[in-house]
Amino acid sequence: MITYSRVLFVFALCMSVVFGRAQNVSKSDNEAKALLKQAGQSFLNLDSKQSLDFAKASLEIALKNNNFLLASKAYNLIGLNFDEFSDPQKAIDFYKKGIQMALRTDNDTIKSWLYNNLGNVYCYRKIDFLKGIANYREGIKYSEKMNDAQEVVFSKLNIGSAYFSIQEFDKGIIYLKPIEHYIDKEGSIEAKISINSNFGLYYSALGDFKKSENYYLKALKFCDQNDVELIKSNVSVVYDDISKLYFKLKDYEKAYFYLAKHDALQDKIYNEDRLNEVKVEGLKIDYAEVNRKIEEIEKEKQNQAEKLKTNTFIVVLLIILFFVLLLLLFSLIRNNKIKAKANVALQNANQELLIAKEKAEEASQLKSQFVSTISHELRTPLYGVVGITDIILEEHKELQNSPHLKSLKFSAKYLLSLVNDILKVYKIEENQVVLEDVIFKLQEQVEVIKDSLRFLAIKNNNDIEIVYDPLIPEFLVGDKTRLSQILINLISNSLKFTTNGKVVIKVELLERKDSKCILQFQIIDNGIGIAKQNQEKVFEKFVQIYRKEDDYQGTGLGLTIVKKMIELFKGTILLESEENVGTTITFTIAFDADITKIPSRSSASYFPFSPDKAYKILIVEDNKINQVVTKKFLENHGFICTVVENGYEAIELVKETLFDIILMDINMPLINGFETSKLMRQNGITTPIIAITAFDKQEIEDKIDNAQINEVIVKPFDSEKLFEVLNRYIK
Repeated sequence: MITYSRVLFVFALCMSVVFGRAQNVSKSDNEAKALLKQAGQSFLNLDSKQSLDFAKASLEIALKNNNFLLASKAYNLIGLNFDEFSDPQKAIDFYKKGIQMALRTDNDTIKSWLYNNLGNVYCYRKIDFLKGIANYREGIKYSEKMNDAQEVVFSKLNIGSAYFSIQEFDKGIIYLKPIEHYIDKEGSIEAKISINSNFGLYYSALGDFKKSENYYLKALKFCDQNDVELIKSNVSVVYDDISKLYFKLKDYEKAYFYLAKHDALQDKIYNEDRLNEVKVEGLKIDYAEVNRKIEEIEKEKQNQAEKLKTNTFIVVLLIILFFVLLLLLFSLIRNNKIKAKANVALQNANQELLIAKEKAEEASQLKSQFVSTISHELRTPLYGVVGITDIILEEHKELQNSPHLKSLKFSAKYLLSLVNDILKVYKIEENQVVLEDVIFKLQEQVEVIKDSLRFLAIKNNNDIEIVYDPLIPEFLVGDKTRLSQILINLISNSLKFTTNGKVVIKVELLERKDSKCILQFQIIDNGIGIAKQNQEKVFEKFVQIYRKEDDYQGTGLGLTIVKKMIELFKGTILLESEENVGTTITFTIAFDADITKIPSRSSASYFPFSPDKAYKILIVEDNKINQVVTKKFLENHGFICTVVENGYEAIELVKETLFDIILMDINMPLINGFETSKLMRQNGITTPIIAITAFDKQEIEDKIDNAQINEVIVKPFDSEKLFEVLNRYIK
């Protein structure tokens, strides 16, 4: 049997040493590579003594430097020498050592070589063919992992040869047939000798002696082309195999001719001197290996001695540590007892805190109910006061300048302002206020505010000046209502505490990022100013620094609301003031200039009264005063009104009479406005329902939607608001 691996492995080893990367390696590693190259070349020339000397020297350097790749290559070469000339068992031992080193690297090439060479020993030396085939297959695994076609081919060639050697030709031919064409075109001399010799053996076994002779002669042709000493051992095997074929054919002349060539070549390759040299060098290597083992044992012994010293020291430390831990344990037990007592106290405290939290939540809920109830209860009578005052002024034009009616209306509006201010602060604190986005003209809004406060300016003989930055976009998107509340509060304060002076409203564009505009507002007056010690107090609830005897100065909530609303806008506010010099309040708010984000809304127009059309309105209201006020107010403007006191009467009435609008009170006895509206909708009534209520709109939004109520107007309301809603739904 001719195996194919030795020349290829040694040649590849030489080339890898020559062309391998030299950077980042020590001088001794380069020296070891050079020695490996010489060892491989000597092996190819059948100079085993030199080959083993060089490989041994390279191995010592590699082991010293922990260079496992070079060590595995050195063991491979030593194994090849013993495999070829001396002792197969030693070859197996050195290949296995090489494999141990190779497995500690990520180099799959050397792993493939070593497994194939180990397979060669088992098969070529006829030790254990099955073990040999198993090692060949392990070599193929690494060859395929590298995607190296040549390595895979020679592994398959060796497996096929092994099966032929044990007369299992049907298994062997499976490996040899697919690679025949590749070897003919790409294979080395040794591979071509091997595959043709194996096919000669195969056809001889099948009895096709003509084909067998042709393949052997083809193998001999490649033998004649060989000039590598090592391959001559394969040539010798070919001579022996073809000799046996001619004996079968009874061509004794040729048989003896090739047998003689085989014997002569064998004597030349495996002469006594060369075998003795290999044995001697093998003993030297064995001796070196033994010495290395002794050195390792000595080092291990020294390490054990050092460990013993260290362990003794550690034992002493552990004993000390044990006593320290014992003391800590006693301390821990004592501390645990203290902690247990503290935990009991903490649990009691937590229980008390939980009770306090529940009480606080209950108080907050009661507060919410109280604020909602008180605002409702106050707004309901205020609706009557404000409404009756408006009716009197409308019906009796001669009383337009009556101081008594003006005082009545002022007092009612002041009381309403007080209720609204308290409700606003509460809602802001409870995070119930949500900013709205509408499109508005800021300059126009500031002008409207200026005009609305003109009466207050005239009263104190003040001028109002607007300084408006022309770079501000004409249209902005934001909550204009709450911005107006901020400005009205601040400007009103400046006008109240300035006499014979001037109030400047300054609006400036600080920065623009894409569509986002950061605006700075300044309210500047030359009034009485605020003392340093009082400047922080002005933003607290129910605080008034100055108070005039002849005028209501509000609730003391104005600046509190201002600050909280600016925080809702995520803006900032700053107050600068000096007594008898004046006050400047600066705040910044960001608005969006991209009006495409908000659908445009057409401005509301008042109800277009038609002389030939009388609109019928159903008023569902239980409060007698509110009935009178709402009915009188609407009838004065040409509406036909029908009043019922509860929801059940309203439901029965709408079944028989068609109304244009239903004005529905919410808080009624027997059945409230929500349930009344639901029942109407269930009965198929589609007439628009407008809720007239003293409840805040945000508190009842969900119920409004559920009852399918079209609109909500909060008492007391402006007549303009009522007409705008009536106009929209009657249309």
